[in-house]
Amino acid sequence: MRSADGSRPRGYLTPSGPTKAPWLGILGTALAVTGGAAVLAAAVAALTAGISAAVSSLSGWFLIAAFFGISLLVGHVVGRSNPSGAIGMFMVTYAIKVVGFAVILFGIGTPVWLHREWFALTAVGAVVLWQVAEIRAFSRSRHLIYSDGTDTAREGGTDA
Repeated sequence: MRSADGSRPRGYLTPSGPTKAPWLGILGTALAVTGGAAVLAAAVAALTAGISAAVSSLSGWFLIAAFFGISLLVGHVVGRSNPSGAIGMFMVTYAIKVVGFAVILFGIGTPVWLHREWFALTAVGAVVLWQVAEIRAFSRSRHLIYSDGTDTAREGGTDA
């Protein structure tokens, strides 16, 4: 198969591989989407309920981003050395995060300055947006399903 633009060596298409570090790309996408929404929510909170509401809004986003981001960072670290083990580590990390989240929320309690409504609305919105962004970014990444082993195909040959 020849390349239409001739940009490949001798005009032939070359196979593409899996996305390099897909978990970091997913993390970046999710942080950008949810961070932008959190800034908008904080601006609305500041205009309608004051600075402490804006800080509460950003705190809700930060807590969600930290907990979800930890999973993607663990997936990145584990996925580099053991790609098939990344999903298992997601499960373990998820269980640890749920317990950690409960400890933080129940252990610290509710600070006096916290606006519960803005904290909760932003946190719930961040969870929903994070999941949408994560799924969309994951669906756009490339994953190697079968190992090619050694490439014995000749460049431009008809081994297909």
